[in-house]
Amino acid sequence: MTLGVVAGLIVVGAFAGSGQDDDAGSKDKAADTTSVAPAENAEKGDTKDDTKAEKADNPKPASQADQFKAHIAKNGTAPQQEASKHITSVTGADKRNDIMDAAEIHTDYSGGLTGPHSGDGKLLATAFASWKHSDNGLVTVYDASGEILSNGNY
Repeated sequence: MTLGVVAGLIVVGAFAGSGQDDDAGSKDKAADTTSVAPAENAEKGDTKDDTKAEKADNPKPASQADQFKAHIAKNGTAPQQEASKHITSVTGADKRNDIMDAAEIHTDYSGGLTGPHSGDGKLLATAFASWKHSDNGLVTVYDASGEILSNGNY
């Protein structure tokens, strides 16, 4: 039995060691392709300026916070527009399944539920409800330290 185990290990070792020759050959092929690729790109006229132009043609989509602020600027009341200046981020607005949707609005306010800005949090929650609709959504507004300012259904 011991001879069988030793023989098996020798066979496995021989197979594992035989793959080294192929690896060196593929490294040479990779080196050949990388040395040719920059010359091909230069012939095609690919430059960093072309890449920048492509990025300008395909602008990065607006963040959820920017989209929400734009909605408030267009449709919100004056107090909501003032409160929207304190939004730092919005998450979960793009994920909806109508079972349990949860969005978060983060602000630079302080004080939590009992602080002076809880009313502003409620304004933002109400504005969110006019922006997004769900059968069973809950939006939570947080202050700068992560405490809940307000929440509401949407």
